[in-house]
Amino acid sequence: MAAPPRARADYDYLIKLLLIGDSGVGKSCLLLRFSDGSFTTSFITTIGIDFKIRTIELDNKRIKLQIWDTAGQERFRTITTAYYRGAMGILLVYDVTDESSFNNIRNWIRNIEQHASDNVNKILVGNKADMDESKRAVPTSKGQALADEYGIKFFETSAKTNMNVEEVFFSIARDIKQRLAESDSRGTEHQTLKMSELDNGSSGQAAQKSSCCG
Repeated sequence: MAAPPRARADYDYLIKLLLIGDSGVGKSCLLLRFSDGSFTTSFITTIGIDFKIRTIELDNKRIKLQIWDTAGQERFRTITTAYYRGAMGILLVYDVTDESSFNNIRNWIRNIEQHASDNVNKILVGNKADMDESKRAVPTSKGQALADEYGIKFFETSAKTNMNVEEVFFSIARDIKQRLAESDSRGTEHQTLKMSELDNGSSGQAAQKSSCCG
């Protein structure tokens, strides 16, 4: 006898995140640090699309994060619409010791506007914040000003020391979960309203079940 199908997978939400930014800013290191709790100083150019999964708990909900790395394609500006498809959140990463990587964030945002969905959540990340101040090329205030301009959150991180790494991923995951929950709620209300119009309220309960992210 076949086992009964599970009512739901082992998570409440599945969230696809992308790491975007110039080559060498530490995207792969951030991903490794968050997903495996590890840090590697050896530089391995990522080949092929890479993603890692980590399940976290937020407000008593299990959130499965599927985090995609650009896989070195950013060096050739070949990131395509397919990479952005289905993305719910994007981490825009620059290196605080490399001003050009910061200046290119505007180009990456244009790329996102062109390829990603309109309501995708974005967060700005200044990585390598552990570096000596004498090597810093982008002041914290400049990063914050750019984030404010686009109306997004801003964090400075260090994959090496684990500074703010958890906070960045949890922050964007929380914002996306809230957006999905609100969207769910609106969809349920709309569905309930339509059903009550049809059945004079008798079938309203059928629409109460959330249909998000199955």
